[in-house]
Amino acid sequence: MSTSVPFRSHQGSAGSHLPTIGPRSRAAFARAHEVFPDGTTRVTVERDPIPRYAANGYGAYLFDVDGRRLLDLNNNFTTLIHGHAFAPVVEAVTRQLSLGTCYASPTEAEIDLAQLICARVPGLERIRIVNTGSEAVMFAIKAARAITGKPGIAKIEGAYHGNYDWAEVSQATSPAVWGDADTPQAVPFYAGTPASVLDEVTVLRAGDPDGARRRLAEQADAIACVLIDPMASRAGLIPPDPAFITALQEAARANGILIVSDEVLNFRQSYQGASARYGLQPDLFAIGKIIGGGLPIGAVGGSREAMAVFDAEGKRAMVPQGGTFSANPLSMVAGLAAMQALDEAAFAHLEHLGDSLRKRLTDRIAQRQAPFCITGAASLFRIHAKVGPPRDFRESFSTPEEAVVLDDLTRLFAAEGIILPKAAAACLSTPMTEGEIDLIVGVFDRFLETRVDTFAELGKP
Repeated sequence: MSTSVPFRSHQGSAGSHLPTIGPRSRAAFARAHEVFPDGTTRVTVERDPIPRYAANGYGAYLFDVDGRRLLDLNNNFTTLIHGHAFAPVVEAVTRQLSLGTCYASPTEAEIDLAQLICARVPGLERIRIVNTGSEAVMFAIKAARAITGKPGIAKIEGAYHGNYDWAEVSQATSPAVWGDADTPQAVPFYAGTPASVLDEVTVLRAGDPDGARRRLAEQADAIACVLIDPMASRAGLIPPDPAFITALQEAARANGILIVSDEVLNFRQSYQGASARYGLQPDLFAIGKIIGGGLPIGAVGGSREAMAVFDAEGKRAMVPQGGTFSANPLSMVAGLAAMQALDEAAFAHLEHLGDSLRKRLTDRIAQRQAPFCITGAASLFRIHAKVGPPRDFRESFSTPEEAVVLDDLTRLFAAEGIILPKAAAACLSTPMTEGEIDLIVGVFDRFLETRVDTFAELGKP
């Protein structure tokens, strides 16, 4: 069980005062404020308080406009599983650029990529390629509504699923508004969310099998699908409880509700994706990120029967799906090159590095008797400023004191030449070696050392 621990803010601790953002990034941010509402064009850009501007990347490292080299544990929010400027992707895209960037006609490359994905993933027999993970989730939900004739969805509290109104509900909830543990509130994500959207979303707590059974049964006539990320990053990057997965599947099947597995981020969990790893048998999948080789992409897939709602051959599809840049040839050839290189040996390499890192970080925590814990699986990890591993989003939610500590941790990593995402999923890439693992562990241990007086006050966790 997670235990929150009060921390003092160490404003003068190592890393918190060191300059990690250079003058060119500062100048760029000032210029960006002339054209963007808050100086950026995507809310997910991290800043402290100024973002780092990238110049180029190679392998596991990013180079900023001020010439600093940093080990990249963000990789564009887990997208770049092969790191930066992966040679097979560069070669494939370079060849395609001389042939054209996009056409109204389909290409053979989209068939090749689709065949590769369908061959790997159990239960994914047909696929449609879109531009983003958000689109993939949106079309999966629309497909579920078309199949079941029901408008509502159920989703897990705290899980991020992109930018579709219904999928956004309760993705950024907090103790002040999240409601009772047994009946989580549907919380709007943006100002102006229609009340009707909130009425059509049933929020479940991860790891609560009885609650899932009860709430799905209560809303069976209204819920088209359960939307689940097998290991939601913003909800704690917590491996799923097998009992919860079983309860979710049994309750869904019993109540005529489909299961949508959002693996946009977690498709990197294994050669066959995340559902296969955790025993989930979805009706529909939403995938993205790594399947585009670093270019924009998303895909919705599922059984032949479920995907028939997109069939427009000789008729109007039940769910029309298009998109000017969907399956554009640059994304197709980049994705194919990246996925062909992601063979079982590549996944075994990432699994080994991930296991090694999580164990060594946990060992350092135990040695220092520090109030931290590590979650994650495969090539993903997250550091929590808590004594024990959280079991769900509510337990993983950072107190203000814990958030300060995590900010300081991110700053020290940046000062030491490592990009560590703030309170979110960090990831490894195939060009990394045990040398990079040594670097990460060493910096984390130095951070723990700077906090030794605080830990002594707290006593043993």
